[in-house]
Amino acid sequence: MRYKRPDRKNASSIIDAAERDMKFTLSMNATEEAGTTIVRNIYECFRMLGDALLVMKGMESEDHIAPIKELTKVKVQTDRPVNLIDNLRRLRHNINYYGYKPKLQEVQDVISIAETTFQPLLRSIRDKLKD
Repeated sequence: MRYKRPDRKNASSIIDAAERDMKFTLSMNATEEAGTTIVRNIYECFRMLGDALLVMKGMESEDHIAPIKELTKVKVQTDRPVNLIDNLRRLRHNINYYGYKPKLQEVQDVISIAETTFQPLLRSIRDKLKD
């Protein structure tokens, strides 16, 4: 972990980008052909939220674990556990590095996680940015 000056403006830009990308990704049709792209994009949006939290604190991570861990620390009420986001990290890792092709049911589950947890996390992180 590298420490630098906290940057709320950069964090805000990252949050906005994550929101735009998630909106686009959730507009895609869930098919097996689009599955890898959907899973990657959804994971990346969550990772960006975690990065924004770290940037607000003046920290820069060297891997994907720290942003996801930071995101799971956020106290927020969601319909599905926020800890499931770490499963997305593993699924994306298998897709990127082992050529795994997610089944349609897995893609639909990832979409469900995004639909139930992304907006509450986004609101909570934006609130932290205002403090």
